[in-house]
Amino acid sequence: MLGDVAYDVSAIRKHFPALDEGAAHFDGPGGSQVPDVVGEAVGATLCSAISNRGAITPAERRADGIVREARQAVADLLAARPEGVVFGRSMTQVTYDFSRAIAKDWRAGDEVVVTRLDHDANIRPWVQAAEARGVTVRWADFDPSTGELPIDAVASLLSPKTRLVAVTAASNLLGTRPDIPAITAKAREAGALSYVDGVHLTPHSPVDVTELGADFYACSSYKFLGPHLGLLAAAPELLETLRPDKLVPSSDAVPERFELGTLPYEQLAGATAAIDFLAALVPAEGTRRERLLTSMAELEAHEEALRERLDAGLAELPRVIRYGSPDRRRTPTVLFSVEGVAPKAVYEHLARHGVNAPAATFYAIECSRHLGLGDTGAVRAGIAPYTTTEEVDRLVSAVAAL
Repeated sequence: MLGDVAYDVSAIRKHFPALDEGAAHFDGPGGSQVPDVVGEAVGATLCSAISNRGAITPAERRADGIVREARQAVADLLAARPEGVVFGRSMTQVTYDFSRAIAKDWRAGDEVVVTRLDHDANIRPWVQAAEARGVTVRWADFDPSTGELPIDAVASLLSPKTRLVAVTAASNLLGTRPDIPAITAKAREAGALSYVDGVHLTPHSPVDVTELGADFYACSSYKFLGPHLGLLAAAPELLETLRPDKLVPSSDAVPERFELGTLPYEQLAGATAAIDFLAALVPAEGTRRERLLTSMAELEAHEEALRERLDAGLAELPRVIRYGSPDRRRTPTVLFSVEGVAPKAVYEHLARHGVNAPAATFYAIECSRHLGLGDTGAVRAGIAPYTTTEEVDRLVSAVAAL
């Protein structure tokens, strides 16, 4: 608890019908469970009179209102500008689209920087775009013993040839949180753009894209209690400089020029509901942005306490190997393995004990390989807004029973 505001996890859990099955969900990093209000918003939109956006009929105005509301909600969540919010099917799809648009200005001899800490969605689109344009890829390595990405690991690769730095705000495998403001400042000094993967940070911490210094910030609403939807925030002036491939009759306005086809209105409505739910995690006054800051700070404290409990519990088990540093600032994510037991077998054992904590590389393939875990990976336990102390203890007890 911070100050006088209490985080009531029992009251929050009542809004998640999926929890009635009884499983302890540590699989949130792959997609969180969804509160009732999000499902209701999706269903109500699907069943409402709706059409393509416009200003003539009620159906047109309803569609337009849903889009505008969603852009504003995302802007409030990220401290961004609504006219700079772009929607897509997933963060991966959005990043591929932007990699192609940004790379149009690249020339042979240019360079881009990617990191081995990242999810492949913030690596492969840039590597493939670079290959197509004859551009050199520079790889920033993290310290496998701590899971940390030093600022200099990126800064030492920068030069006047650098066009873009792609870096994660938080590792989806380890929870590591690089110093993004410092890294993006170095990129800016070199004249390069920064593309920040915020998928794993956004569900767990207050976010301000300006403070992070991110030119582009991409994330996914289904990681922060919403439906499957990707989104990106950038300054509208920067978006105006990009010319993505698009259909001739589709809008050339920003941000619409980046959104291919008709937007999924029901998912946009669900994303708005999810952001409103996050803003109401604890009682607070003020604008939605102000309430989000209060709620996300309380959520971060709640999740960090549980992460410390989980780390401490696993540390007492002699055959458990944990990856990354438990003493560094990170998201509530713990990656571990058990000596003599295959990660998949640990995953299956936990499932039999009502604990959902999967094992894999989770698309952070370069990270897993750099850790020495190859293409198998390890077991990942992620704490979410609905996680309880009892569930953490259940996970530790189940691992101890192996």
